[in-house]
Amino acid sequence: MITNTLSTTLAPPVEETRYEEELARGLVAADEEAFAAIYRRWGSLVHTMATRLLGDAYEAEDVTQQVFLGAWHGRAGFRPERGPLGAWLVGITRRKTVDALAARTRRLALVDSAAHDTDAGAEQGETAPERVLDRVLLVDALSRLPQQQREVLCMAFYEDLTQAQIAERTGIPLGTVKSHARRGLHRLRLVIEQSAAPGTGM
Repeated sequence: MITNTLSTTLAPPVEETRYEEELARGLVAADEEAFAAIYRRWGSLVHTMATRLLGDAYEAEDVTQQVFLGAWHGRAGFRPERGPLGAWLVGITRRKTVDALAARTRRLALVDSAAHDTDAGAEQGETAPERVLDRVLLVDALSRLPQQQREVLCMAFYEDLTQAQIAERTGIPLGTVKSHARRGLHRLRLVIEQSAAPGTGM
């Protein structure tokens, strides 16, 4: 009687472990059905964890996508002997969240820097030709961005639209708009740094 009770109690965890191992093998073998099952199984956990760490559900959606894309592309690096699949996904979530927080910090620093440069230029009586050159460089840099990133930034810069308003106008999910804006700003800064000659004020 005691033996039957113990076997009944232990059976579900054993079956659960075997199922996770099957999913892990499917992931390594690039089985799309297994990957879909993995997303269904751990997607909400990853999103909840990212939301708690970031404090932004929309940004957490972007991180969740990055986590599972990273898991798919990095599936060859999964090592079952180092831990279960769920723990591996949690580790990826932590790294992607740290990256998102760092990107957020860089964006805020970029905005603060731009505001400071504008104020400094006004105080120092920046000449009209310098402002025109800055604008030309900015327009040129924007033209080099991917179309969706360029459109999102142009609506934000020139029409003064919020990300929520951009999402409403374009029909693009808010999380995707935020992603385009973040990546666009990062690429814009790199393009400007590469394009601007010394002394241009950029």
